[in-house]
Parts: sequence; C-alpha cells; structure tokens
Amino acid sequence: MRRKIALFCNVAPDSVVQSTDVNSIYKVPIKMHAQHLDEIVLRKMGITPDGEPHMEPWLRFIDKLDNATESVTIGLVGKYVELQDAYKSISESLFHAATYADHKLNLVYIHSEKLTDANVAERLSGMDGVIIAPGFGQRGIDGKFVAIKWCRENDVPTFGICLGMQCMVIEFARNVLGLSEANSTEMDSHTPDNVIDLMEEQKNISNMGGTMRLGIYDCRLRPDSKAAQAYGSTDIKERHRHRFEFNNDYRERFETAGMACVGENPSSNLVEVVEIPANRWFIGTQYHPEYSSTVLNPNPIFASFIKAAIDFYDEKNLESIAQN
Repeated sequence: MRRKIALFCNVAPDSVVQSTDVNSIYKVPIKMHAQHLDEIVLRKMGITPDGEPHMEPWLRFIDKLDNATESVTIGLVGKYVELQDAYKSISESLFHAATYADHKLNLVYIHSEKLTDANVAERLSGMDGVIIAPGFGQRGIDGKFVAIKWCRENDVPTFGICLGMQCMVIEFARNVLGLSEANSTEMDSHTPDNVIDLMEEQKNISNMGGTMRLGIYDCRLRPDSKAAQAYGSTDIKERHRHRFEFNNDYRERFETAGMACVGENPSSNLVEVVEIPANRWFIGTQYHPEYSSTVLNPNPIFASFIKAAIDFYDEKNLESIAQN
C-alpha cells in the first residue's frame, strides 16, 4: 500500500506515513514520531536528525489523560452552542486544566437563549463549575444574566470571559446595587447606568473597527486576590479582543457592595479582572486567557477554576454522604 501511494504521488516510499485512528488528537504526534515523520521532515530540509526529541512533558500529559478516572462537570453558557467550535479554545483550555488535575472533563453546553428563571436550577444544579462565554450582541444575553445570578447566589464556581465578565458586572449592578436598568451601551445606548461603556477616547471614532482593543496588554493584580493566587504573580500579560470596558465611574460602588476590581491595566487603569471575594470562586476577566493556554502550559486561571470546581464537587459529595 505504501509503495503504491508512493508511486502514484511521486513520493519516496520511506516518506509515506500512516495516519492511524487514536482516541485523542494529542496522541497523533506520538504516532507520527513512531513512524519517523519528524526525521523525514528534517532530512528534506537538509538537517541530519540527532538524538531524540524531548517528549517527556507531552508523554506525562498523555499518561494523565489515559489514567484519569474521576470527572469534573463544567457548564458552558453561551449562544453559539450549536457551533461548538466557536468555543473550541475555551473547551481545550478546560480540557488541559482538567487533565493536569487528574480528571476527565465533562463539558455541558447550555444555550443561553433557552435559560430562564424557571429552569435555571434544573439546568445548572448538576454543574461543578460554570463558564459564562464571550461573544457579541444582545441575543442570548438575558439567559447569561439568569445563569450568573443563580451561580452567584448559590456560590457555584463561576468564570466569565470578556462579555461574560461584562455580564457579571451588569447582573451585580442590577441585583445587588439596585440599578435595575444597568447595562452595557453595546446592548442599550440609552441606559441610565452604563456600567459597561466605550472609553471616552473611543467615542469619537467613527470607524468601529478602530475602537477594538486587540493584542497583549499588561495587567496588575491585587496581591490578596484569588486571581493573583491563581497566577502566582501580581503582574501578568494576557490577550484582548473587545471594544467595551468597565466604567470606572461605578468602581467605588461595586467595591463597597462586594465585587472587587482586582486587576487593572497599569497605564490606563482599565479594569481587567473582577471577583467576589466572599464567594468560593467567582471571577471575570476582560481578557481572553484561553488564547494563551497550551497542552504543556495550561493557563493558570483555568487551572484555578478547575480546582475550585473539583473542590466544590468533593464538598457536595461529602454533604450527600453526611445526609445519608
């Protein structure tokens, strides 16, 4: 078969490799290495292979993947759940973190358009942690508010990313600060309480593409925050892709009521991270930590979230055993 493929494709017989089926995409490089694909590529480039590649960290990940016996269940609340690849970087980041925590990831996609006060407890009560997904626009936003309120009041580990973080801020403003019409000007340009808004210098830019905050930015975390504990540092860099920001005019009111602004850009003072210290794990990031999570280096904030979700699962189990 290899000789036939080589003949009809004008490829050397020893350069034909087989792509065998495996139960995880992360095992494909191992299979390719076993067939010397890396050596073939090096020789084609005029480089003589020397020694073996440093695969130990990758193999340790595969070992954890194969030997995990317990599961952690995470609910992802978003409006693109029919197109799950829309959240691929988030699902993979969760998978990396869960694997390193010696758990299998059970990711449950929850359509935010179908989430209501009447069914939220039924849909979310089985979750060990909840992700409020990023996105743009009004569609499905009310379901995110419902999910956030339920998670906040029931102290479920909750992680909001970009628009998810902004929804955390809006929900808190409405249901804790009593600002019933609080909103983002992305959703309601006439809101009396624009807790999420364009920066002043952005408002005069007519080309909306020019107002987007893109790329990596510095973030300084409050030393006593859960976010700083997760990263093991107070100075981090993360990637952004958003247009609207936390309105610092409301910052003192949020802080007083219990939502702390624990991360900010040191040059612009824009809020990057919010959390509720009184909850077991309730954090929102304006940036996208999933953009920097890799197989060998899962993003620390995802690792911290997964740990909180596992701890919550263990706590629920202990309570159930005690009751029985």
